[in-house]
Amino acid sequence: MQQRALYDAMCADFHAGYPGGVETWDEAYAGVRCRRYEAGTCAATVIYYHGGGFVLGGLHSHDDVCAEICARAGVRVVSVDYRLAPENVFPGCYTDAKAAFDAIAAGYRGNILVVGDSAGGNLGAAVTHHARGQVAGQVLIYPGLGGDVSKSSYITHANAPELTTRDMEFYQRVRTGGGAPPIDDARFAPLHDGDFTGLPPTVILTAACDPLSSDGGAYRDAITSAGGRAVWFEEAGLVHGCLRARHMSARAAVFFDRVVDAVAALSKQDWPY
Repeated sequence: MQQRALYDAMCADFHAGYPGGVETWDEAYAGVRCRRYEAGTCAATVIYYHGGGFVLGGLHSHDDVCAEICARAGVRVVSVDYRLAPENVFPGCYTDAKAAFDAIAAGYRGNILVVGDSAGGNLGAAVTHHARGQVAGQVLIYPGLGGDVSKSSYITHANAPELTTRDMEFYQRVRTGGGAPPIDDARFAPLHDGDFTGLPPTVILTAACDPLSSDGGAYRDAITSAGGRAVWFEEAGLVHGCLRARHMSARAAVFFDRVVDAVAALSKQDWPY
């Protein structure tokens, strides 16, 4: 697929290398390819789901991001290479994400965190909703959670750089194989869950110029209304995919600092918000 080739080339161009001391192992969990990152003793494990619209990406696409989270937050990171659409339509991505989570969580002691960006934020939240009590915290980076596309950022930033509302509709069609999206299925759209009780402490970070941004506020409100802990940061002047610019833009660097700080805090069951 030409789009995958272009995306892979972009990821390679932006790859920032590894911080010193990070080691990696490619291995399978429940038959799902993963990459494990460690830098010394790790008391907590992050399960990372990459973005890419459920169509793009893999172990390579967020390789340096995972390595930096590992080194800076002092956690083990396991990146999950879930199957992609259109070869595997919903619930294929979720099935892999949950199977890998179960195997990883069973294999390591200490706190388990879920982290994901964009489509990976959707998968991470979906897994968390179905693994309540097993997840110590989640950090969701400009996630698509199934918000109301008729209002808020879906309208005001419908034609934002990097991701448009029309792009999202395309990825949704590919994800479902052209079929109608499931109704009230949290595996597909976590905001459609009827029960937000018992979810772990959650940090959501979004870029202001992004159709997905308002999902952050909606998800925060759903969790806090159910008695949980959640905080939402909307970063001005940034667009979807700004993780790539963390070494080039001061604002993107601050955005990534928030990600790392959230992972470090939740891994210790701290809530500094």
